[in-house]
Order: sequence, then C-alpha cells, then structure tokens
Amino acid sequence: MSSSAVARVWRRSLRDVLLRGGASARPASTASASGAAAEAAAAPKKVPPPPRKGRLLTGALIGLAIGGGAYVSTADEAKFCGWLFKSTELVNPLFAMLDAEFAHRLAVKAAAHGFVPREKRPDPPVLGLEVWGRKFANPIGLAAGFDKNAEAVEGLLGMGFGFVEVGSVTPLPQEGNPKPRIFRLREHGAVINRCGFNSEGIVVVAKRLGAQHGKRKMEETSSSTSPSTSDIKQGGKAGPGILGVNLGKNKTSEDAAADYVQGVHTLSQYADYLVINISSPNTPGLRKLQGRKQLKDLVKKVQAARDEMQWAEDGPPPLLVKIAPDLSKQDLEDIAAVALALRLDGLIISNTTVSRPPPADTHPLAQETGGLSGKPLFDLSTNILREMYILTRGKIPLIGCGGVSSGEDAYKKIRSGATLVQLYTALAYGGPALIPRIKAELAERLDRDGFKSVQEAIGADFR
Repeated sequence: MSSSAVARVWRRSLRDVLLRGGASARPASTASASGAAAEAAAAPKKVPPPPRKGRLLTGALIGLAIGGGAYVSTADEAKFCGWLFKSTELVNPLFAMLDAEFAHRLAVKAAAHGFVPREKRPDPPVLGLEVWGRKFANPIGLAAGFDKNAEAVEGLLGMGFGFVEVGSVTPLPQEGNPKPRIFRLREHGAVINRCGFNSEGIVVVAKRLGAQHGKRKMEETSSSTSPSTSDIKQGGKAGPGILGVNLGKNKTSEDAAADYVQGVHTLSQYADYLVINISSPNTPGLRKLQGRKQLKDLVKKVQAARDEMQWAEDGPPPLLVKIAPDLSKQDLEDIAAVALALRLDGLIISNTTVSRPPPADTHPLAQETGGLSGKPLFDLSTNILREMYILTRGKIPLIGCGGVSSGEDAYKKIRSGATLVQLYTALAYGGPALIPRIKAELAERLDRDGFKSVQEAIGADFR
C-alpha cells in the first residue's frame, strides 16, 4: 500500500472517530428459553454516553490518528507499521484508568471497528508451523475470553496473531455473574475474573461468524490469485489466521453434553477448530466433567455430533478440550487416557486457577472468588503442560496457555511440549505492541539455540 493510500485510510478513520464519538458498551442479553426470544434479547441496546475517561481515551485515539497521518508521508509501510504498534503504548495508561470490564469492552469495540494497528510485516519464517493440516504463520494466539461474542475476529487476526479463539459461547444468552467481576492486580501482572460465561448466545455469534465467512468466500471468489495446490492450507475460515470457537454450557443447564452438541451443530461450520471448555471455575459443577468417566462420555457425544454432520473435502474441524491447572496427578492421568483412547485432536493447558500462588496471595483482592490469570499462573500451568506432554507421549497437540507475557515465556512453553501458545492477560496490560515484541523475542531465541523452525523446538526439554 502506498503512503498516499495509507494516508487516505487514516483520514477515513479520523472521520469515523469524530462522527462516532467513541465506543460504547453493549450489555449482555438476558437468557431466554426460545430461539426467537434469545435473538431478541441479544439485540443491541442504547446506553448512556461513555464516562469522561472514555472521552479522554477517544481524544487520545484522535491524536494518534492525526500524528499517524502526519508521519505516514515520510515513512515506508514497514516503518509506519512499527511506529503504529509502538504508539499504542501511549494509550495503555488511559485504559488503566478505566474500570476493568469497561476497558475490556472498549478494547473489543476498537478492534471490531478497525481502531487497532494492522500488521503488514511478514512473520519471521522460523515461526511458521503446520498443525491439523493448516499452516500457522506463527504459534502465538489469543485465548478465549477476550472476544467472547466474535465481534472483532478480523481486527484481532489483523494485529498479527497466528490464531484467535472466540468464546466461550453458550447456547442461550446469559448475563454471567453480578458486577464487578474483573479485578486487576497490576503489581503482579495478574487479573481475577469471575465473569461466569457471560455470552450473547450461539444465535448472535453464528450470525456474526456467518457474515464474516460469507465475506471471506466472496473475496476468495473475486480474487485473481489462483488457489494454492498445497495439501497444507494457508490460513483458515476467517482469513489469513486460524479461528477457534470455544464452547461452554449454560449455568442452569442440566445436560452439559446437549449444550456442547448444540454448539457444535450451530458453530462448527465456521471454526478451524472447536474447544470443549470444562475448565472455568465460575460455572457450578463444570470442572467435575474432567473426571475420567464424565469426560469420556462427554467427548464421545460431542465427537459423534460433529462427525454425523455433512462436511466438504476439508472434513470436520479438530476437537480440543480445555482443562484447568488445579488437577492432581491422577486427574491428569485420567484426562490423558481419555484423550489418547478417543484420539482427541488437542488439549488446551490451561484455564485460570482457583488457588492463590504467591505473590498474588498477598494482595487484598486475592481472596475474591474466581479464576486468577496472568504471571502468577505461569509456573503452575507450565508444570501441568509438562506432565501432560509426558503422559500423552507428545502424540496430541497441546496449546500452552497461562501467564505468557514475553517471547521467553512462549519459548519455555514450547520447549515444555506446547505446539501453540495463547495469551490474554498480558495483552490487557501490554496492548497491541506486545504482539510483534513476543514474536521477535521468540524468533531470536529459536535462532540462538539453532532451531530452524518452531516445530523443531516442541518438547525440546525432554530430548
């Protein structure tokens, strides 16, 4: 893209910001027993204008737009892209002034409307890898919980993530737990979350993903570029990156399997992979599904639901299970046995913890109910990852999640057995500038230790 073209984009962005006057939050919908009622309940509602801090943040974004427009005429695309990611660090202190959940909603809206930097620079070749027959440009993904309702998939993938996971999505809309329910532990780089699967429901999410999928297909049809003949597909159903859909159950549901099956029937056609989330600490009884018998019965039913659907030559999406870090050795052995016996496509390790490892246990908010994420979770989740890699003998792709905030953290997860790595809390603190920094640091460590690809480094600590 030429500098004049980029300048035109900035002028349009500036105009849009001025006209919109900032993002506003949309409240979650109220649960309903019928599909029509669920759809109606999920409809957008008008809310009061954002508070003064939100207006200040909008002003800062306008300032960045003006500064970017001035800078673009003197920089090539790569330099401008680097500057744009770096400039987002100026906005982070303003987000920190806002209520944690409001800041989260504002960040999602910014990504949904394109007010986030877009990565134009190619990833280092050493970061590329192939999983499930798909080619990932890099192994760094965004964990579920950030974009719960698939509002900002295109913007998030555009920031340079190798893959993005949306959800958890529940069959019926539900509010989740009462607010406040997200608490920052800034000095520890951590967050306590007790949201409780707040979701707009599968009807709303299916419409969003369906519209996005249709747009993608139209672009592919109109493209003059001939399709690749490689058996390994470039990107996924959402575009250049890979899209995962994380499925949850409603709080009041008495049949967990039926909820997950409904999610599969409705959303699997839009997903490059599916996740059965049985690891949230904020839904009563959910973690009991991690027991050997319960997990085996659940996975068999969900696999059957997926496999009975009609699929094109691509076949059905891979099915993964997301587990908690608060598990005994026997729990891990049971999960590994089920995963191997049923040929599960992968495991995500892990969700938030209900324990309070130091130093977070010294914080007044540490006793709040809910899951702890961020840096204090890193060692615990990495140890669970290592145990699971040994138990599965590396036969199942593992996604390492929990406490990743640097390229070194991602590298440790990969050497411990992770094929892919996810982050979330670190993005809330570091903003978009964190993404290219983590990728650059990871590439440097791979080169330093003589790995020609990230795939070679998977499980290196066990060789």
